[in-house]
Amino acid sequence: MSSLFNQSLVSASQLDQGLLSQIFTLASHYKRKVAEQGVLDILSDKLMASLFFEPSTRTRLSFESAMQRLGGRVIGFSDASTTSLAKGETLEDTIKMVMQYTDLIVMRHPQKGAAQRAVEVSSVPILNAGDGDGEHPTQACLDAYTIFEQKHSLQGLKVAFVGDLKFGRTVHSLCQILNQYNSELFFVSPKTLGMPEWILQKLDSSRYSQTESLEEVISEVDVLYMTRIQKERFKSEDEYKKYKGVYIINRDAITKMKSDSILMHPLPRVDEIDPEVDTDSRAMYFEQAKNGMYVRMALLTMVFGKA
Repeated sequence: MSSLFNQSLVSASQLDQGLLSQIFTLASHYKRKVAEQGVLDILSDKLMASLFFEPSTRTRLSFESAMQRLGGRVIGFSDASTTSLAKGETLEDTIKMVMQYTDLIVMRHPQKGAAQRAVEVSSVPILNAGDGDGEHPTQACLDAYTIFEQKHSLQGLKVAFVGDLKFGRTVHSLCQILNQYNSELFFVSPKTLGMPEWILQKLDSSRYSQTESLEEVISEVDVLYMTRIQKERFKSEDEYKKYKGVYIINRDAITKMKSDSILMHPLPRVDEIDPEVDTDSRAMYFEQAKNGMYVRMALLTMVFGKA
């Protein structure tokens, strides 16, 4: 039985190498089975609540697709303004109510720490689908799986994270996973958008460096992980405009990457990756999105003890 059985997943710190290996193996299994059968009858007796207090496309749809591909059912919302939160209901009361109807809750929330608050009052497992500028552990799983598929190992890779590292919850989680595999991490960002100290304290200080220059690292890394400058996290339009477009990968830039490197992005993109590079064999961001469903199928069956 997986250590995730009947457990919540709030942080990437819960994911060790053994657990990740199980997730990757299962994800590959489901990738084959979905291609063969379409819908599997594994979670036909289960109901998942999809609670998205913040906008989402890939995470919400891949979780809901994962549950339905496993034969389960989904309830929930993608617009919190249509719920009793608009009447002043607390997050805790919302969770206490929803847990009466469902076997598991997937939740995205704009406030860091919201997932842990939900766990503290819930009698059913909570999967953190992103909590403000905190973490996004299931995204880190699919990112790590995508890297593993392409590079056949996570050990000792050189990985650059580029863009908004201060608010980027996807990179907050993924760098914790890669840190377990002796990866060399390069954090590329404007100084004011650098990786926060609470994440740096979790990492081996001898295996990461910080710079504002993409040119310094682009030709030597195995993985280039771009992120969006997140307009919604800034206090003003003027502040956002200071950083918008600071790092851009176009046809010229991608020629500087190694021939066997990969280009990743959690999406959505704005202007940091030009669509002209989408056809380059190193561009993996749509494959990432596709892998999200298989990885989340793995996580759901592990939490339900059906793996």
